[in-house]
Amino acid sequence: MSAKLSVGIVGGSGNLPDLNPAAHTIWIGADAGALALASAGIRMKVAVGDFDSVSPEELEAIKHYADKVYVYPPEKDETDFELAIRQAEEIKADKVAVYGVTGGRLDHELINIQMLYRMLDSFSSAIIIDRQNSVQMHRPGTYHIEQDQNYRYISFLSFSEQVTGLTLTGFKYPLTDASIQWGETLSISNELVAQTGTYSFVTGIVIIIKSKDVQKLQR
Repeated sequence: MSAKLSVGIVGGSGNLPDLNPAAHTIWIGADAGALALASAGIRMKVAVGDFDSVSPEELEAIKHYADKVYVYPPEKDETDFELAIRQAEEIKADKVAVYGVTGGRLDHELINIQMLYRMLDSFSSAIIIDRQNSVQMHRPGTYHIEQDQNYRYISFLSFSEQVTGLTLTGFKYPLTDASIQWGETLSISNELVAQTGTYSFVTGIVIIIKSKDVQKLQR
């Protein structure tokens, strides 16, 4: 049986947390995200994108830290992030963590979060992480969640028209067999009060966002 691959994808939107080179088996850089990896001295299996946001000298630095570099024209049908996801799919990644795809242009941020839906079919888990938030998407089931001092708040949003049977245990505001509609704020800004909690739901698609206040980022 082949080893399960943990892949880190870094985009160019900024808002990056500290990157740990040992956190993933393989790294993929998308456009300026590849420069962020190269600047951190982290070797990539693939760098991909149109690289319209880096200079020729910076592209040479990226090539020094990447096993393969795929340069696309700026006029294309996919974003650089989607091209990076394709690379992760081709190498049969198991778990994917994505950095540097939030905090920039709102249209890019929204579609990047929506891309988690596509990633449900491609990987056993996928998560977007920035300096203030982590974002995941789940299909119906029962899930366990651990206390994390990095994130005070946990929110549950409906990505589908409706989510039914939402039950939260171990939370400050528990729920039992609740329904949430698209755009409803019932399950925003909850907090885990137990060391381990559970959340489950019967139908729909749920986005789980862990977050902390902006003030926590000040140094």
